[in-house]
Amino acid sequence: MEKQTKYPLVKYLQVIFFGGLILYFGRILFIPMFYGLFIAIVLYPISKYLEQKHWPRSLAVTVCLLIVTVLIAVLILLLILEIKAFLQDLPALQPQLAKGVHQLQAWMEDNLNISIASQTEWIGNAPASLKNNVASFLQTTTNTLFIAFMVPVYTALFLYGRGMFVRFLQQVAGEKYKDQLQAILHKTVHTYHKYIKGMILVYIIVGILNSIGLFALGVKHAILFGMLTAIMTIIPYIGIIVSALLPISLAWITTGSIWIPLAIVAIFVFVQYLEANVIFPNVVGAQLNVNTWATLISIIAGGIIWGVSGMILFIPFVAILKIISDNVEEWKPVQILLSRTS
Repeated sequence: MEKQTKYPLVKYLQVIFFGGLILYFGRILFIPMFYGLFIAIVLYPISKYLEQKHWPRSLAVTVCLLIVTVLIAVLILLLILEIKAFLQDLPALQPQLAKGVHQLQAWMEDNLNISIASQTEWIGNAPASLKNNVASFLQTTTNTLFIAFMVPVYTALFLYGRGMFVRFLQQVAGEKYKDQLQAILHKTVHTYHKYIKGMILVYIIVGILNSIGLFALGVKHAILFGMLTAIMTIIPYIGIIVSALLPISLAWITTGSIWIPLAIVAIFVFVQYLEANVIFPNVVGAQLNVNTWATLISIIAGGIIWGVSGMILFIPFVAILKIISDNVEEWKPVQILLSRTS
């Protein structure tokens, strides 16, 4: 009897362990594929509507991809405009940069007891450390470009061949779970739309918090910069760095002090911390009807396995897992861990 009670736990641990290994080592395959699936599910109602209007499926899928392409192009255009604006301010910023470095060095020597010589030695070693990170940066860039190329391909394939994938799932589920499968697929589409709604709410909240912080520091155009920085976090790493450069450079030029730019950096870091650990789990979890604990675990696990992409994709995975547990009796114990009701 004791052996029977232990066996299911061991089985679940094996599934989690080997599943995690497969997802980690197969991330180059799975990340663009699941991004494509994510976008395909979001675009499915549009494609279905156009097909009901007697559009050929190939043309409907093409229109859906054009919508995504336009949205991505708008983000890239915003990024380019921000870089261009920063480069225009760069000549005026260079004298302030040298002055700010001296101010910071003096403060560190007076308050942290770090001598100017030690700081200079650390700065001198920085290029070597930066050189070691170039290869990693190039590899990450290559992987990102590959993902960016493959995502629309997978999106088109999922949209165009969705009937084949549904038939596959029906064969796997069998007659026993035929009705449950239809309910799960229907709820999954609505879940992804709720996920998008939750993400939009998160960006609005983050933009408001950014704007309040910038306004408190007296930065001009605080609302514009705050909302723009929130929107550009859609682009991992690069988006927030480039968008943060504009208010930082403007504050540095107008005030001549390094402390206002450092305060702006502190505000953005603090808001990003709140977004990752408080705002995102609660807001998105509420939209998906998944509790904060499960949402936070999915964010952390996704970050470990797939990085930023995992933090985005694993949350709807957990939401789908909850839908399955709601409709399949054997999965009811999982529902206890995921449900928002105590």
